[in-house]
Order: sequence, then C-alpha cells, then structure tokens
Amino acid sequence: MTSELTAVRSLRANGLPVTKEKQKRHWAIALLRSRWLWIILGATVLYAACLGWMYVTSVTPTPAEGGGEVPGLNLSAIRRSATLALPTLAVWVVAFVALDRFRPMRLGFWYLALGWGAAVSTALSMVINTWASRQMAIVGADPATGARAAVFVAPFVEEATKATVVFFIAIAVRYRIVSTLQAVTLAGLSAAGFAFTENILYYSRVIVYSSVTIGTGNPEQALNSIVFLRGVKTAFGHPLFTSLMALGFIVGLRAHSKIVRIIAPLVGYLAAALGHMLFNFFASIGADDTMMAIMGWGIALTLVIYLIRRILAEGRRQRDRLGDYVDMGWLPPSVVTLFTRQRTRWACFFISVTHGWRAMLATVRIQRTMSELAYLRDAELHGTVDEAGALRARTLLDEARALAPVAITDPAVQKIQLPQFPAWLRLRRRRTAVGPWAPPSPVPASFLPGTVSSPGYSPVDPRWGPPKG
Repeated sequence: MTSELTAVRSLRANGLPVTKEKQKRHWAIALLRSRWLWIILGATVLYAACLGWMYVTSVTPTPAEGGGEVPGLNLSAIRRSATLALPTLAVWVVAFVALDRFRPMRLGFWYLALGWGAAVSTALSMVINTWASRQMAIVGADPATGARAAVFVAPFVEEATKATVVFFIAIAVRYRIVSTLQAVTLAGLSAAGFAFTENILYYSRVIVYSSVTIGTGNPEQALNSIVFLRGVKTAFGHPLFTSLMALGFIVGLRAHSKIVRIIAPLVGYLAAALGHMLFNFFASIGADDTMMAIMGWGIALTLVIYLIRRILAEGRRQRDRLGDYVDMGWLPPSVVTLFTRQRTRWACFFISVTHGWRAMLATVRIQRTMSELAYLRDAELHGTVDEAGALRARTLLDEARALAPVAITDPAVQKIQLPQFPAWLRLRRRRTAVGPWAPPSPVPASFLPGTVSSPGYSPVDPRWGPPKG
C-alpha cells in the first residue's frame, strides 16, 4: 500500500494522470461521473451569462455628453453581423484545428478555448476598457480618450484575458500541452472567438448608425468596407498577437529552469501586447490600411513558416523518441513508421471506419497512446518529468498492447472492408455469412504480446525487461 501511495504522489507531482482500475459501469453513469462533463457544462453556463450581459449592455441606449442618447444595437443588426463575421471565424477555426495534428487536444478543450475568447474575454475587456477610458478622460469633451485607451490599455487587457484560458488548461492538464502546435492552437482559437464577437459589435454599430443618421452616404457600402477591412485585410490581428504569447508560454512550460518558466511567458505576453499596441496606434492615427495589411500579413507569413517547420520537427521528434523505446526493446521497430507518419495514421483511421466503431475507437486511442508515449520520453529527456515517467510509460505500453488486436495499425496488411449485400439481393445465399461486415483483417504479429519481435517487455511480467545490448 505504501508503494502504491508513493507512486500516485509521484505521478501527481509530475502532472501525470493516475490510472485507476476501471469498473464496469453503464456509459451514462460513467459520463455523469466525468469531471470534464461538469466543467464543460459550467463553462457553457458562464459563456451564456457573459453573452447575455453583453447583449443587454449593447442594446441599451447610453446617454451622450452633449445631451440626448446614443441608440443601442438591435437583434436584427446583431443577427446580420454574426452572419458576416462567421466566415472569418470558420477559416481561423479550420486553420488552427488542422495545425494541432500530432497529439491533438480533445474537442472539449477546443470548445473551452473558443468559447472563452468569444464570451468571457470580450466581456472582461468591455468592463476593464470602459473603466480605464473613464479614468483616463479629461474633464469635459476629450476626443483623444478613446485613442489613449485603445493604445495603452486595450492591448494589455485583451491579451491577458485571451491567454487566461491557456493557463487554466495547462494548470488542469499540464501533461496534455506538450508542443508549440498545441499552445498556438488553443491561443489562436481563443483569439478567433474574441475577434468574432468584436466584429459582430463593430458591424452592428455601423448598421445601426447608418440607419438612424441622415447623410451617412450609402450604408451598404460602409458596411461592406468595414467587413472587408476587419474580416479580410486586418483579420490577422488577434490570432497573430495571441500566438506570440503562446510561443513564450510553451517555452516556459517545457523549460527545466525556473527562471525561464517565469520569464518566457512574460516576454511572450509583452511581445503580444506591444504588437497589439502598435497596431492600434497606427489605426488611431489614420494610417493607410493597405500598408498595415501588407506588414501584418508579412509577419503572419513568417509565423506560418515557423509553424510549418515545427510540424516537420514534431515528426522527427516522435520518430526519435519512439525509436528510444525500440532500442530498449519495449516496442517493435515497425511502430516508428506506423505511428509517426501522418498519411499512415490517417490511412489507418479511414480503414478503421469500415471495420466498425470498435475498431475506429481503438485506432484513435492507440494513436493517441503512442503519441503520448513519445512526448513522455521527450519530457524525461528535458528533465521536466522524473522517474515517475517510467510508471506512466508502463501503463501506456499495456494500453497499446491491449488495443493492438482491435485497432488498425498497418494499412499494408489491414485493408478496407466493404459491407456485404443483404441476403435477398444475393444470387446465392451463403451460410458462412455472420453479419453485414466481412471478417476482420489479420492483426500484425509484431504488435501482439509475447512475440519474438518484442522481447524486452511482457504484459504478464510487471517488471521492465532489460534493454537491448
């Protein structure tokens, strides 16, 4: 009992999950016992409350300084603005989700990041920015109040609120954020949600202002102009700045030095706030939109090239780290090719769809297990995980060997299975048919326990086998 408690404490101290014995429960009971279900439901309630507060605040008329009142937004304008802002959001969501490819975060984490940026971050920014602009205003009419708040307050507030969800996820599941691609994906989704809500507010204000003000010119032309400006020309803004913060965050998260862990996220945050500040400054002084777009997209292109290089580097890192387990005799050599190539992983997934839902789930789980195993070894080499990594690696190897007989792991051996025609459509009935699907393809023998190709580790023996050589 003492050794078990020591192992559990060691795993938790390293931020690694503690695997418990699974009890046979109904799927509904298991779902209700999941803490992430209640976290997502609680976050959804929070998001809905923030969106409702912003809606009530936006539709309420505000008194003007010279008398009268500024009309609020209306539901028709908000609905139309959401339709116009949706394509930009869709493009960013697809881009960032496609970026998270080697060990993708679960759908719930993507939802938490996107919803936080669209609801909580925008609501907090509205409150803090409004309060700061009032504090910075000079008594009487002050046309520069909005510019000062946009340049000196909004960048720091907005970048801090957008990045908060990444810190929360890292605190809850530190072992899941293991690469630059994951940090940029979470931060980018939060920024895309923030830009979506902000664009709705800007577009709605143009629609309402042009409908109640005489002499504003062509209202459709004004609306199309701001949609093209914010949705296309300067759409790089929020995702680019928050991604800079994510780069500093992942450097600090994977660093062994405590000083780097503190300084790196701070430097990333200051870089994001400085870039945001310069962008707002040039926009407030009336700089040319085309020049701002060229400079901004040029910087964004540099970041894209860097992320593409990181994708290639992540592939090499997975090959090297899984190769370490092969050298130690704990995995067969074939896993390096089967689980580190994206085209092979996707081929296995599409083949598994034709083998039924059990094979599909097992294929996804074994791919995630092998990716976690590779990043666990990388964390051990970086010094961010101590001897507890061996306990977690043993659990992952047991899970992989249990999933291998059901999962699709080799597209060269396990082929697509086409469904058989119903009996009444066949010319001759076959008594050997056992169901609508053909018999399963053979499982690669190299992954089965107890074979010659995996002499270093046996699921029956709880001890580690000796390394080769």
